[in-house]
Amino acid sequence: MTALDAPALPVIPVMKPWLGEEEAAAAAEAVASGWVAQGPRVRAFEEAFARRVGAAEAVAVSNCTTALHLALHLLGVGPGDDVVVPSFSFIATANAVRHVGAQPVFADVDLVTGNLTPGTVEAALTPRTRAVVVVHQAGVPADTAALGALLQPRGIPVVEDAACAIGSTLFGRPVGAGAQLAAFSFHPRKLVTTGEGGMLVTPSADVAARARRLREHGMSVSAADRHASGSVAPEQYLEPGFNFRMTDVQAAIGLVQLTRLDAMVARRRELAARYRALLADLPGVRLVDDPPWGTTNVQSCWLLLPEDAPVGRDAVLARMSAAGVSGRRGIMAAHLEPAYADRPRVSLPATERLTADSLVLPLFHQMTEGEQDRVVDALRAALVP
Repeated sequence: MTALDAPALPVIPVMKPWLGEEEAAAAAEAVASGWVAQGPRVRAFEEAFARRVGAAEAVAVSNCTTALHLALHLLGVGPGDDVVVPSFSFIATANAVRHVGAQPVFADVDLVTGNLTPGTVEAALTPRTRAVVVVHQAGVPADTAALGALLQPRGIPVVEDAACAIGSTLFGRPVGAGAQLAAFSFHPRKLVTTGEGGMLVTPSADVAARARRLREHGMSVSAADRHASGSVAPEQYLEPGFNFRMTDVQAAIGLVQLTRLDAMVARRRELAARYRALLADLPGVRLVDDPPWGTTNVQSCWLLLPEDAPVGRDAVLARMSAAGVSGRRGIMAAHLEPAYADRPRVSLPATERLTADSLVLPLFHQMTEGEQDRVVDALRAALVP
């Protein structure tokens, strides 16, 4: 057999969910039960999730975007209000602000962590600022204590966009443990997945009760609770609400996924440490790492190329793809997207540098060292001019 006849190696994906027979069995059991809409498994998932992140209450919803929307609605944010958000985030962060009728005000981020800082937030505050959405970007925890010291005296609440941060820690506790409101995602690119889905956590039982009503059209009693009680009394609709529900099939999968979380975080951190060692000799290349105040789950293993890299980021990705290694551009800059062309153009140098020169390397629980070596070899070859 010649080199031309050799079979091509399989493409290495950026991310691969860790799903197995246990999730399939749990989903099948939910289907067989006859209760596939929001029901007892959703409640069990909420309780398990709250315990895992150290929160008093967790409210399951259809996705993280609706969790952010619900959080802002619960705070009374609406038309005429400004909400400070990082541009360096998936566009859903800014979209949730628009969904409640408010306007996003884009702030810059720290070049090392990719997160908001007191300095970047303070520069973006306006007389109409009603909230700040802090993103734990790619699982790297933001310094919420420093941000709270800035915002609490001003009476400005913080919503934590923890979409990527399940399993990350902040000041020795799970991300979400000390949050007024924090939103999580269960998209397939996250560590814990239910296909789609989200969770809103809060320390307040009253806030959680209202959130549960609002996610189900504002009903005074959920369909599941009404069915369980055998009541024939008609429900009331206490305020205009939404249809933000999670299904029991999703929750059944989520309950199994939570049992895998510790192993996933440990393996991802092990692989990220190996990437750092293998790439340590590349001048100017910096891989995502822990900040002083917490640990990352390495939801996305992103690296920043030097400004004087001999090959541009997009060309690097194209060369890696040709070698059978998938990669992605780094996190987007929402303020540069056409959807926000109507907002005042602001100077966000760190955001624009990060979004132009960063890329995401493949990382998933099942990754072998051989696959990781292929990624490193492809990256090194792609950086040669």
